[in-house]
Amino acid sequence: MEVLSQNGAKPGLAVIIVEGDSASRIYVNNKKKACAEVGINSEEYALPSDVSEDELLKLIDTLNKRDDIDGILVQLPLPRHIDEEKIIMAIDPKKDVDAFHPVNTGKIMIGNFDFLPCTPAGVMELIHESGIQVQGKDAVVIGRSNIVGKPMAMLLLHESATVTVCHSKTQDLKQKVKNADIVVAAVGRANFVTADMVKDGAVVIDVGINRTEEGLRGDVDFDAVSEVAGAITPVPGGVGPMTIAMLMRNTVTSFKLRDIR
Repeated sequence: MEVLSQNGAKPGLAVIIVEGDSASRIYVNNKKKACAEVGINSEEYALPSDVSEDELLKLIDTLNKRDDIDGILVQLPLPRHIDEEKIIMAIDPKKDVDAFHPVNTGKIMIGNFDFLPCTPAGVMELIHESGIQVQGKDAVVIGRSNIVGKPMAMLLLHESATVTVCHSKTQDLKQKVKNADIVVAAVGRANFVTADMVKDGAVVIDVGINRTEEGLRGDVDFDAVSEVAGAITPVPGGVGPMTIAMLMRNTVTSFKLRDIR
């Protein structure tokens, strides 16, 4: 970061949060802390829960025009009276460090991208750093959200895995998961993946964060599945920190591209 900042400029990230969701507040605080640790200027815009859609759109337009802001992140979910798709579309794709804008999702599809969605990118970094081979492996992604499931499948496909995306309408889901060498669980249901669903030695990556009476739980029954998996991520402390690290990386990438914005 010292090399990037030697001319006096630093990467800038604007985080917009519409107050009301306690989990969102925790996530935003963690992102601000990470920015401070790595030397990224961060600005928080905390808006009241009754903020109008027009006010939010005007703020995004202002941030789009600022040369010192490299990344714009709108913390989801938003209140029901605000159209999330319209908000995502309003962000300049070159500052869309969440990589949710259709321009960026299209670039991911063809493999010519500047940014990757932070959680799928974090999963791939975990896989790479662990020395796990993806090419030729059977991978199952449980969940088909635009934020995790779909881009996760695409990144695995780009590295020559054979990918199956499972969802609520999947027939014989248990057997499909059982056949997988790599399982990415992003379904949003605590302890959904059980030991009898996992092949011996499989890589199991838990993206889920579910608040239960016992505290935070992932989509995977960690204690049981860890007995059969070859590698497994915990919740909390697994994919979550990597998601924030990838947000930092995307912001720095946008900073480096300032001259061509």
